[in-house]
Amino acid sequence: MYDRILIPVDGSDEATQAARRGLDLARQFDAAVEVLYVIDRRSSTRTADEQADLRERGEEIVAEIEALASDLDRPVTTTVTDGSPAARIARLAAEYDVGLIVIGRQGITGLSKRLLGGVTEGVLNRSDVPVLVVPKGDQSTGDSSDYDRLLVPTDGSENATRAAPHASAVAGQYGSTVHVLSVIDIQSAGGAFSAGGLEQSFVDHLEDEASETVDDLAAEIDAAADVETAVEKTSLDGVAAEIREYIGTHEIDLVVMGSHGRSNLRRQLLGSVSGDVLRSVDVPVLIVTRS
Repeated sequence: MYDRILIPVDGSDEATQAARRGLDLARQFDAAVEVLYVIDRRSSTRTADEQADLRERGEEIVAEIEALASDLDRPVTTTVTDGSPAARIARLAAEYDVGLIVIGRQGITGLSKRLLGGVTEGVLNRSDVPVLVVPKGDQSTGDSSDYDRLLVPTDGSENATRAAPHASAVAGQYGSTVHVLSVIDIQSAGGAFSAGGLEQSFVDHLEDEASETVDDLAAEIDAAADVETAVEKTSLDGVAAEIREYIGTHEIDLVVMGSHGRSNLRRQLLGSVSGDVLRSVDVPVLIVTRS
């Protein structure tokens, strides 16, 4: 599924950790790797010497990743270019015809662990290519056992279902167990009528629908994979909080999910459940776009 992988780097620890994840995936999928450093065009007003220094720094950063790839016996192609980083990454991903972008959640300009970082956000909102977002606290060592347990959250939407082939592919390479989860948003489903409590029959109906949803998506997962299904109901903290709780309880190693669900097809990713999960979990999240 992933014949070519793009790894943008910026010299940060999280970018290097993301590169480790990307290189391991490349090894498992026998994929070509493109390592990219983008000099922010906002630096174009600097002197020629400063520009030369920025390019030299970029060359050093991609060389460090090239050396890391060599240690893993994985050849890579490196590029140092300039432009608007997020736009450039998305455009080159299309030009290179990559199957996956692997990027750190918080780059060197990040302000908080609950922010994705401007470049990461921009790539997620621009790219038609699936994006694996690796958090700052990721502890991967490149060990193939890192993806023992995958989680695929679903609300039954077409976008959620698009995650299934990617979960199947990763599970096939890593021998993972795949957890398929549907979270019932009781308050959203009940709307204004939920203020005084919902009829049990209505809740039962929602649970039946959710069970069908996870069973349908589980059927899309490769039959060779070990699949577990679950239905949970939301607390006052919302759907993303339930997903985070499930991740912790079941020691999930990787989340694979659609960029948008049933309720936010016209909203940017960062206003969605996917965005909330991305900002707050400490495991990698593979976002599958709507394209």
